[in-house]
Amino acid sequence: MGKAAPQDRWIEVDRYVSDHLAGQDNALNAALVASTRAGLPTIEVSPNMGKFLHLLALVRGARRILEIGTLGAYSTIWLARALPADGRLITLEVSPHHAEVARANIVRAGVAQVVEIRVGPALESLAQLEREGAERFDFIFIDADKPNNPAYFGWALKLARPGTVIVVDNVVRDGEIVDAGNKDPAIQGTRRLFEVMAAEPRVTATALQVVGGKGYDGFAMALVN
Repeated sequence: MGKAAPQDRWIEVDRYVSDHLAGQDNALNAALVASTRAGLPTIEVSPNMGKFLHLLALVRGARRILEIGTLGAYSTIWLARALPADGRLITLEVSPHHAEVARANIVRAGVAQVVEIRVGPALESLAQLEREGAERFDFIFIDADKPNNPAYFGWALKLARPGTVIVVDNVVRDGEIVDAGNKDPAIQGTRRLFEVMAAEPRVTATALQVVGGKGYDGFAMALVN
């Protein structure tokens, strides 16, 4: 038997870890099926990443979570399940259609009592949260349009408190992040994110490369000082 190609092995290992540690979950599986049937892009986090976000929020003891980019609410459900009964998760989604699918998935998962979806451009929703004097968040997950990553990170800082954990997904982008000449707005926005994080004295940050069923990518994580 020949040696498996690298990506085939990534997928195999990803599935092995997911089967053993993320497990099967009817509500999460149903959310994926419903999202696909509704025509949403299959760009949600992997089961292993969802479980990782869930554990990070638990370790942080998060009571208030902000998510920028809802899609079909797959990651929303993982994060909401980390909240105590009196916790709150606000998730921002630009597409009314995506938000409609997400609401149904959230209700099916039994977490609607702790989740609020706000529909509209995220930068407008973030400004509205500040105008409302929203209570600061303990955990913030950024997984939306990548050209706006620097702006989302700036807003995350405004809405954070010391000890807040900020996670930004898809920051490696198949390794293209190292190519300064790449004109892709997603690459340029993410490179700028790294520059902003590196220059920001209010956070301690790092990033990790990840391979698996979703290919080659990674995430950044910052702790607000």
